[in-house]
Amino acid sequence: MAKYIIEGGRPLNGTINPSGNKNEVLPTLMASLLTDQTVTLHRVPRINDVESSLAILSHLGVQVDWIGDSSVQLNASKAHSYKPDVKLCSHIRASILLLGPLLSRFGKVELAPPGGDVIGARRIDSHFEGIEALGGVLEFGNPIRGSIKKIKGADIYLDEPSVTATENIVMLAVRAEGTTRLFNAACEPHVVGLCNLLNKMGAKISGIGSNHIEIKGVPHLHGAEHTIGPDFMEVGSFLCLGAIADGKINIEGSDNSDLRFILKTFARIGLHPAIPNDHSLSINGKNELKMQTDISGRVGTVYSGPWPAFPTDLMSVAIVAGTQSKGTMIFHEKMFEGRMFFTDKLMSMGANIVLCDPHRIVVTGPTPLVAAKMSSPDVRAGMAMVLAALSAKGTSVIDNIYQIERGYCKVFDKLISLGAAIVREE
Repeated sequence: MAKYIIEGGRPLNGTINPSGNKNEVLPTLMASLLTDQTVTLHRVPRINDVESSLAILSHLGVQVDWIGDSSVQLNASKAHSYKPDVKLCSHIRASILLLGPLLSRFGKVELAPPGGDVIGARRIDSHFEGIEALGGVLEFGNPIRGSIKKIKGADIYLDEPSVTATENIVMLAVRAEGTTRLFNAACEPHVVGLCNLLNKMGAKISGIGSNHIEIKGVPHLHGAEHTIGPDFMEVGSFLCLGAIADGKINIEGSDNSDLRFILKTFARIGLHPAIPNDHSLSINGKNELKMQTDISGRVGTVYSGPWPAFPTDLMSVAIVAGTQSKGTMIFHEKMFEGRMFFTDKLMSMGANIVLCDPHRIVVTGPTPLVAAKMSSPDVRAGMAMVLAALSAKGTSVIDNIYQIERGYCKVFDKLISLGAAIVREE
């Protein structure tokens, strides 16, 4: 099992360019099944989740060709199967995104339950309700089985703004007879990216970026070319790292319009990056971090929530930054009951954290961190452990780094470029 060996406490300086958004590229890969023509994607991160998704598509008969380091062409004209490989699907959560495209392509699907992070219950009820509203018949089991004779537009009200449910429903509805109106839809930047690609392919989607999406069905989609947006999760992670490292980290190629609420939340734990323009940021680790209180002077709270609220995927790295900030803050993870359990590792490193319940912790800082041996339970907690190890005194070991590298593209190389003392061992 691969691991990182990290000597903490070194100043980090330099510039990083964020890779493509992991959560955008995965549904856009699956969307290639909706046409017989070539779909070309640029700024595709070479991460394990992408490689697994491409392997799944290849198994289904999709021709996959890398053109350069970060561009890929997909042609599904010879796709021949509606049964994705069970073992491959067990590796990633994104395999659930095959439901809509395979039903659209073949009128049936047989899909193993998705794998991915173990951070709590992740319902797929909204997928079933939306697909069934469009005319599909689904049977939950192992495998999930489904069929559809005719895709018919419908009004769909999601009981939660699920990202993957929104994406599955949109990918099925683009070829429906009639119009689909989707209410309480997810509106994250990666959902916007998928919808923009589908419109380039000939779909007629309006309301993009809002929680009310309207899809006028079309009989056919064609090929298209699309560039994946920068990964704001990676940007947020490196901002937190820069804030607790004794140095200065610059980020070039961000989309700061995606960061408004993230930066507002980071300010609550003392992070105030410089913003030279709409596509760059700079964070100075020599600046003192200080947590904000509420107006009344009471302890403040950082909440996660559906977009445009603070993303749950940045909660873990924000907590690490909080351990090095002066004051006390409540961190309330509203979405996943398993997200906070990694904090016991931070406590073993010296962090002053009280776990109130599965959703809330209290962090008081700053507290010096000391090295520890850890194992990454999921992609975001794993990155948080890397940040903590880089800040800690001594040499830390992080096992199961597969979880980190399936979500962060070339993270080892980027850390080396900043001057991190990190070794990767198989």
